[in-house]
Amino acid sequence: MMNLKTPEPRTASSSSSSIVTAEKAFSFISKGWREVRSSAGADLQLIKNRANSFKNLADKELENFLNSAYKSPFPVPTITASATTTPAEIDFVKKIRPKLSEIRRQYSSPDFKWSQWSPKPKIRIDLSAIKNAIVSEVEDEEDERENFRKWRRVRFKEREREEGKFGELWEPIRAFKTRLRELEQKSSTSSPAEIFEGIKNSELVGKFKSSLRAICKENDSKEVPPLDVPELLASLVRQSSPFLDQLGIRRDISDKIVESLCGKRRSQLLLRSLPAGESSMIEADNINDELDLRIASVLQSTGHHYEGGFWTDSMKQDMSDEKRHVAIVTTASLPWMTGTAVNPLFRAAYLAKSAKQNVTLLVPWLCRSDQELVYPNNLTFSSPEEQELYIRNWVEERVGFKADFKISFYPGKFSKARRSIIPAGDTSQFISSKDADIAILEEPEHLNWYHHGKRWTDKFNHVVGIVHTNYLEYIKREKNGALQAFLVKHINNWVTRAYCHKVLRLSAATQNLPKSVICNVHGVNPKFLRIGEKVAAERERGEMAFSKGAYFLGKMVWAKGYKELIDLLAKHKNDLDGFKLDVFGNGEDAHEVQNTAQRLNLNVNFMKGRDHADDSLHGYKVFINPSVSDVLCTATAEALAMGKFVVCADHPSNEFFRAFPNCLTYKSPEDFVAKVKEAMANEPQPLTPEERYSLSWEAATQRFMEYSELNKVLNGDSYSGKSNGTPMRKSVSMPSLSEMVDGGLAFAHYCFTGNEFLRLCTGAIPGTRDYDKEHCKDLQLLPPQVENPIYGW
Repeated sequence: MMNLKTPEPRTASSSSSSIVTAEKAFSFISKGWREVRSSAGADLQLIKNRANSFKNLADKELENFLNSAYKSPFPVPTITASATTTPAEIDFVKKIRPKLSEIRRQYSSPDFKWSQWSPKPKIRIDLSAIKNAIVSEVEDEEDERENFRKWRRVRFKEREREEGKFGELWEPIRAFKTRLRELEQKSSTSSPAEIFEGIKNSELVGKFKSSLRAICKENDSKEVPPLDVPELLASLVRQSSPFLDQLGIRRDISDKIVESLCGKRRSQLLLRSLPAGESSMIEADNINDELDLRIASVLQSTGHHYEGGFWTDSMKQDMSDEKRHVAIVTTASLPWMTGTAVNPLFRAAYLAKSAKQNVTLLVPWLCRSDQELVYPNNLTFSSPEEQELYIRNWVEERVGFKADFKISFYPGKFSKARRSIIPAGDTSQFISSKDADIAILEEPEHLNWYHHGKRWTDKFNHVVGIVHTNYLEYIKREKNGALQAFLVKHINNWVTRAYCHKVLRLSAATQNLPKSVICNVHGVNPKFLRIGEKVAAERERGEMAFSKGAYFLGKMVWAKGYKELIDLLAKHKNDLDGFKLDVFGNGEDAHEVQNTAQRLNLNVNFMKGRDHADDSLHGYKVFINPSVSDVLCTATAEALAMGKFVVCADHPSNEFFRAFPNCLTYKSPEDFVAKVKEAMANEPQPLTPEERYSLSWEAATQRFMEYSELNKVLNGDSYSGKSNGTPMRKSVSMPSLSEMVDGGLAFAHYCFTGNEFLRLCTGAIPGTRDYDKEHCKDLQLLPPQVENPIYGW
């Protein structure tokens, strides 16, 4: 590769060397001229010798001619008129012979000179006419060229006015021609050494060198050292962590193995593989990210480009140039007032409010028999359109703006044993392929327990799971709960790893799932914030805002905190003498809960379930919530938004609420009594604007976009690092063993859920692998055997 150096400044030594070079050049020219002159002299001598030989030959021929003419005259025909007459030719020869002898004697003498013997020739060739003709022709040609130049300048100016940029395109050429003229003028008045030095230091040559230097610099790529054995082993162990986790090897053990394998050469390798200025990255605490970046840089240096694996779908639709689409899939729907029905509905409304993406809410459709078991107050719907109208009216009344999102339905069945709705058939098929971009799975483990259909991560570009429910806590309360909880824990790990790119846990009370982070991405109904503002205004005016004492609200099942509540009230009945609690709720365990409270003679008043925003609940000052099975209790957030006291357990599910001064947490039964008395004896503090905003759905949506990395996906910025200044995608730059393991788990789950016997053994509702005839009628679907034929139709 050429290595160009910048010109050095001229010094005395460089000047002397230039003079010596010039002298050598002149010596060479003089020597050449001498050789040419010698060669010309030799040629002239050769011509003279040839002329002398020609002269000698001519003398001999002339002498022979004269002798022959004198001795034997020319024969002539006989003339009868006069016999004595001499031929004219003989007389002519006789007359010129003396003159020829004189000429011969003259030029044969050594002192003979042609210039003296004969006058100089008067004939000369006049080249002036030729010169004038050539000059005239050249002038005519120059006139034609000048006319062409004038026409071209006029034409260029017209085109420049039209395009506005033509003159700029010719500017480099003009500069080049100007430099050439200057160089020509300088060469006519300068010595060769000065000319050479001027060319060397000229601006044109300097720019040319700079361009070549820049090209060489761009082409000069830093060599990345290959991966060594410890790095390969570390990558294998780290990517095998899902498989090791299934075998019972904890994640922290795998991380320690990885760190021990590549930690020793960590700084050295990164300093060699990263470009200058980015060495600060070696200070990162996450060795996994550094190892990913190291592998990606090596793969990029080899030109490797990975587009998919054994189990990944490389034919996903590219939505980069279109408006993105978000599909929110949940396990419940209004009028069932549960967290998985209300919170996804608000999420859809506020995501659609930004108008940056299209939003579809996918909710379960229950047949009439299941609606009667689930929906309160005997409320049923005859068609999906009727239920959709109910849902839209409910949410728009509370958010205060038009909910501009689409609502779709998928077939569902209600399980009495699990007290939840189980999808029937392939839920993913109810999102069209053209809209399959981003999926938000509310309760991903619940949706995928018996999911027998297309893999979510194959159909969608980005899949986010949001964990709402602590299923392990509920299952532990059942018969053989420990064994069931162990199985469900691993099944949840299995399905969330296989079907999600990212998992959000509302609190640390949930199971620690793969690819998960903890963040509260739920807000409260704006109506509760308005109630809180109204209460604060009443207190400022000196009015009595709270006229009632304490209450509890929740679905009346033992796992929702009713067992803890009755135990606390029964144990400290004497300490809480005179304390009265109103309880609002409906549920499967309502009769048993009420009988237990009456048997223990507790001062509890049971009422039917109501909406928490009902006017009859505004006057209560204290909300009691002893539940430890919730992940993040929506009712607690709503009570705080209304400006009430909240007495709750010191539990990970309540971690988000501890920052609020009106939240009183207790650690023991005795502490519970103290917190209840404190709340009943004091007035709650008004919420600050920052506290109100943190409870709102605007703040929750912002947290969701950040922690789910949805903002990066929507903006097309899914890069994970840089190598040599070039951004790289981990998922594209290198194949991942982890992705292959996830694909294998998804395939195994698909085979498992396709067997009806295995489904029934794990508690699935019979016939839910596909939707039934009643669903086909209500949702106007083709029969499953037509929609997914076995042998083809």
